[in-house]
Formats: sequence, structure tokens, C-alpha cells
Amino acid sequence: MEKKIFYFEKKGKENTETALKLALQRGEELEIKTFVIASTFGDVAEAFLKIIPKKYNAIVVTHQAGFREVGKIEMRDEIKNKLINGGMKIITSTHALSGVGAGVSTKFGGISAPEIIANILRLFSQGMKVCVEITLIASDAGVIDMDNEIIAIGGTRRGVDTVIVIKPAHSLNFFDLDIKEVVAMPRDK
Repeated sequence: MEKKIFYFEKKGKENTETALKLALQRGEELEIKTFVIASTFGDVAEAFLKIIPKKYNAIVVTHQAGFREVGKIEMRDEIKNKLINGGMKIITSTHALSGVGAGVSTKFGGISAPEIIANILRLFSQGMKVCVEITLIASDAGVIDMDNEIIAIGGTRRGVDTVIVIKPAHSLNFFDLDIKEVVAMPRDK
């Protein structure tokens, strides 16, 4: 099989519209029905909501409460409600590749195994790390069909620039994850 990968010249939010269109196009080609999207503030999810047909299962993964400010979630309630009313599911969860491990290494020094995995995935792109992480989070939340491939969409800071086709696994079975295809990613890390 021959497959082309779309490479963005630079990382960042300016790639969002193209990345979302590429994700939807590849999902349609492969008849994939589930998309997992990283969207901290909701702007990426809103952009995807405008183009995704209702027949698809769209899951939005946000930062955990307290990521930037103690007790606060970064997505405003009105955006969250708009996405839910549009048929999207929203998961707010601890990062699968940091969480407690990062807290321990910050307190006592050193680095945790999940942080090592996160840094290895960043060799591809920040978005690759995000795609794997949101797939784990959605898997652990029980909102995706574990028997079928999904499309994961992640990025660098605000916006998305990485799209992969991935066979999900729960975090307890991390090494059962299977990245099937890279649809798009930035060349500049």
C-alpha cells in the first residue's frame, strides 16, 4: 500500500484547518467513525464541529482542572455546552503521560517512565505525544470502541498539526496501542 503523509512546514495553530480537513478525509476513506480531538479552550473542537457530519463520534479531550490555575478548567461553560449540544463528548482528565508521575519527579527529582515515553513521542512532534495521550484518556474513559481504529488529532500549544490513525488501548495496556498511519505532522518540531 502506498500512502502519502502531509507535512506542515512549521508547527502550530495555523495548520488547524488543514489538519482537521485531512483527518476527516482520511476517516472517510477508511470508514473510521470515531475522532478524538485535543482542545483545551474549545476553539479546535468548534472548528471541527463546523465540518464534521453528525454520523461521527467526536470526543474532545481537555486539560485537567488545575493545569494552569488551581481548581479551574480552561474551557468556558458556554463553549462546552455548544460542543455537547453539537453532539460531541467532552472528557476532562489528568494527562495519561504525566499526572502523578510528573508530580513525584517534580517533588523528588528525576523523571518518571510516562515522562520518558512522552519525550520519545515528542521526537516525532508535540502533537504525536498529544495524539497518543488523548487516545489513552478516551480509552480509559470508556467512550470509544476498543475494537476499531480511530483518528486522533493533536497539536502544539493552541491549534492542531498532527493527525494519526491509531488502534486504541487502555493505559494499563499501553504497549498494545498501535499507530497505524501518520496522516499529517509538522516537519519543524
